[in-house]
Amino acid sequence: DPVAAAHSLNAEDLARPDLRSAEAGQAASRIAAIPDVRAALVAFQHRFAAQDPGAVLDGRDIGTVICPDAAVKLYVVASDEVRAARRAAELGADPEEMLAQLRERDLRDSQRATAPLRPAEDAVVLDTSTLSIDDAVARAVAEVLRVRGD
Repeated sequence: DPVAAAHSLNAEDLARPDLRSAEAGQAASRIAAIPDVRAALVAFQHRFAAQDPGAVLDGRDIGTVICPDAAVKLYVVASDEVRAARRAAELGADPEEMLAQLRERDLRDSQRATAPLRPAEDAVVLDTSTLSIDDAVARAVAEVLRVRGD
């Protein structure tokens, strides 16, 4: 029962290794469209983000819905082909299948009525298409330090 599962979610559940699977990503996109599930997940994420010393969150509506007042918002993008290749390598999957799945999910998430996929107006867009992981992290950290005045 997706509603019951959403209401019983706790921080320990976030460490589950199967959350990074392609199936989990597709299911999250579909199930998060259920209003009662969405409400429970938003409430959980608000509580989680408000804990000391704070949190780094990633997701499709973090900067627009979950943490609209966050001091730093990064909207991380890459070309569809690069995203598919990275995801396929991570999962040992077919890149073409990953490309089809990510385009399907992006379309569904960008067209949903509640919290559509889009950058927050004050988000910094970080295009990682040509960046290594280390370079992407360095740019993200630099942005955080810039906003903090460090």
